[in-house]
Amino acid sequence: MNYLVIKCGGSVLERLPQSFYKNIAELHQKGICKPVIVHGGGPLISSLLTKLGVNTTFEDGLRVTTKEVLNVVEMVLSGSVNKQIVESLQKVGGNAYGISGVDGALLQAAPTTSAEKLGFVGEVVQVKTKLIDQILDQDFIPVISPVGIDREGQKYNINGDVAASAVAQALGAKLCFISDIPGIYAEKNGVTKTFHELSQSEAESLIEQEVITGGMIPKVRAAIDGLTHNVDQVVILNGMETNSITHFLEGKKIGTKMIADREMYHV
Repeated sequence: MNYLVIKCGGSVLERLPQSFYKNIAELHQKGICKPVIVHGGGPLISSLLTKLGVNTTFEDGLRVTTKEVLNVVEMVLSGSVNKQIVESLQKVGGNAYGISGVDGALLQAAPTTSAEKLGFVGEVVQVKTKLIDQILDQDFIPVISPVGIDREGQKYNINGDVAASAVAQALGAKLCFISDIPGIYAEKNGVTKTFHELSQSEAESLIEQEVITGGMIPKVRAAIDGLTHNVDQVVILNGMETNSITHFLEGKKIGTKMIADREMYHV
């Protein structure tokens, strides 16, 4: 199957135009690809935590997740955000099916190696692709909330970029990160330069130089991880640009394309 995993960041969800969802619905209806959406919801989580008076902090772009924070994370991601995306797709004539990584243990998780400082933040150890295929076979676009669960029933907050990369790896899919910027860029002497193509080692170097910072770090590392584990192509796109996903699938130069180091030697 021609899978395309689309990661929608929480920072852009409120502002994505209707044309973005129409683009995905049309790609699905025309059989150009089988879209699978994985979403975030960070700003909305932070907003609700503030209203509830719950403290929240970050380590290397990942939210430190206590049990109290985890309850709010699940409420926002698997509740309001997930259904908002389903609604947006159905408004433009698409068929969408919202599901949490907890449902059917779709995203089987384990604590990260940094569990002592991050709390209930997980990594994906297995994706039940059969569930995704069953949803696609019923002519629905799967919309996945990145909350995972382990064999003992403990739930985990999984960074949306990490979850999207894991789903793409399991499906052998192309992976598209949607943002509100034209890709990875650097500013020097008032001039902005967008990197249209970056190798794994070049991206790691930009992280070390602190050109890539904050929430972009887990996104780039998730892209790198995907490239080394069965993901064919990875791109970071501006979802505000009309038909940006279609242009990517057509091979046009758009956004920042991440490539494996090994590909550098075959150019």
